[in-house]
Amino acid sequence: MWRYVLSLAVIAAFGLLLVAGRHHPNDSRVHPLAETSDKHLLVQQDVQRTDELCRVQCSLDFRDAVQKLQGKTGSEARAVLEDMRSKHAHMDRLVWSKREQALEQGTAVGTVDGGVEQAARTYMKAAKEAALRGQTYQSPKIEKGEEAYFVLGQPSPDGTWSLVGLVHQQILAHVADHQRKNLRLQPFPAESHPKIQSVDANTLNNKAVLTPDDRAGTSHYHQNEVVVRFKNTPTEAQLRQIQREIGAAAYQKLGYTYVFRAEKLEAKALMDYFRKWDVAYAEPHYFYMTNETDNNGFDSNNGNGNDNDVTGAGIAPIVPNDYLFSRYQWNLPITDTTTGWQVNKGDKSVTVAVVDTGVDLGHADLQGNLVSGYNVVNPNNAPVDDVGHGTHVAGIISALVNNGIGVAGMTWYNPVMPVKVLDASGSGSTYAVAQGVIWATDHGAKVINMSLGNYADAQFLHDAVKYAYDHDVVLIAASGNDNTDRPGYPAAYPEVFAVAASDSNNNKAPFSNYGDYIDVAAPGVSIASTYMHNQYAALSGTSMASPHVTALAALIRSTNPLLKNTEVMDIMRKSAKDIGPPGKDPYFGYGLIDVVKAVQMAQQAKFSMTYWPQWTTRQLQQISQKYAIAAAR
Repeated sequence: MWRYVLSLAVIAAFGLLLVAGRHHPNDSRVHPLAETSDKHLLVQQDVQRTDELCRVQCSLDFRDAVQKLQGKTGSEARAVLEDMRSKHAHMDRLVWSKREQALEQGTAVGTVDGGVEQAARTYMKAAKEAALRGQTYQSPKIEKGEEAYFVLGQPSPDGTWSLVGLVHQQILAHVADHQRKNLRLQPFPAESHPKIQSVDANTLNNKAVLTPDDRAGTSHYHQNEVVVRFKNTPTEAQLRQIQREIGAAAYQKLGYTYVFRAEKLEAKALMDYFRKWDVAYAEPHYFYMTNETDNNGFDSNNGNGNDNDVTGAGIAPIVPNDYLFSRYQWNLPITDTTTGWQVNKGDKSVTVAVVDTGVDLGHADLQGNLVSGYNVVNPNNAPVDDVGHGTHVAGIISALVNNGIGVAGMTWYNPVMPVKVLDASGSGSTYAVAQGVIWATDHGAKVINMSLGNYADAQFLHDAVKYAYDHDVVLIAASGNDNTDRPGYPAAYPEVFAVAASDSNNNKAPFSNYGDYIDVAAPGVSIASTYMHNQYAALSGTSMASPHVTALAALIRSTNPLLKNTEVMDIMRKSAKDIGPPGKDPYFGYGLIDVVKAVQMAQQAKFSMTYWPQWTTRQLQQISQKYAIAAAR
């Protein structure tokens, strides 16, 4: 949930009905106790679904490994097993043994704690026995302290060999812990930022304890820092004077804006001090955090009979062979993404920046669809994800399609540019987010996803957003997960396209923020995608809804690269399916995104007189050359 670190929410099929069914769009405000109860339920359901995703993908990995191991013994077999562990570090122990061999006599790699080995021994033997009968095996969860494991067994096709393994499911504890934090069932994680204050975004009055009622208006800022934009650029002498007078150990400059850090003065006193300098603004240095919190029913209904229904009836959808697609990715059929692929699958020339926690650069389901990015948090390091949030967002946009493993992204070819602005706690400063937006713009991003936010309207970040917008970038942001109509930023900036979350039944997601600033809705409940350490997880939140819209913007720009950012946004609004109250409403905006209709509108716009008057002569010549039509205005 975008104010609070990473929200890792996964929903089981039965649980979705219990949660979503209680929240009608016209009754968005719920009692705090009911909201808290729903969030606890989300945590439990998220862990359950992530467990399921892990088991399904691991079973496929075991099958693939057995094919490679067939006929191999000794050092050759060990090399295959070691390679498997290098790609899947959560597979703690792997044993390849012949039918007549005891499990202990097989070729084994990996070591486990003695207590864990003891707890798993019975299941390992059961897996071997099942393989002797030519059967696959999967144990129940093995719990050792706070850690979870399970055992897998896979026989070879000819029944003479078996692969037995112990899988360590650290991901479950990770999802549960971060989900509790991100849904504010635990306090804001101050361990990495000891001088953070929690305040009302309007008053800057400190709040020691946050209740479900008041946390929706709460933001976080550096206690001893202030962001300043001068009307007139200060001289070096003036900057030294300021440092002396406020006791500043250092300051940073980005564009025309400065961040001053004082040793003793707090933000309020610093803001008062800068009044004498006739500044454009002086504001707290706010923190921005990730926005995130099965239903297996794939409702690919094209809408409710209104004029926004898809015009692609008769176009057959493309069904990818990605292993988790058919069972878990309800989000692609419901947005007509699979049908839209018949019109356009994306283009490598349209780069999408994910301004987030970084990306798992070695993930097998993202390889080939990543380009060089930047680590704002630590510029000397690669933008590697240490939270999981950014990897999940990236997978929704551009996980490899039709590669036989994992999930399918919404675009086949659009590259993702990882820009790490949030640290290991899942939070980052205004300065970092602004720098990431500017860096992505300067390095060729055509679309930027921001699944993060804060309830404070920081002019510093707004300046960076305006910079990107003025450079023709399409900016997409998540609205937030507090079920409030309080505007969140950057989503509520007029230059940014704001996204709310919906579920598989086209209902408002129970956590999704709402308001007049919402542009569209997109799937945000139990979304299966890539996760760090080459794994997969199902998460919920407007953080998951936002990259659906980002991917759509990339597909539109891939279909018609001559469209301006404003025209791309206009197409996404006009093509949306009206799923709430008639017309634009505060819960879904213009409606649920419709991929096939949007890309068709982008394709038609190549020849539309509506857009031609806005194009230059050179652009019209490009059109005439490419599509062999007369260049006319």
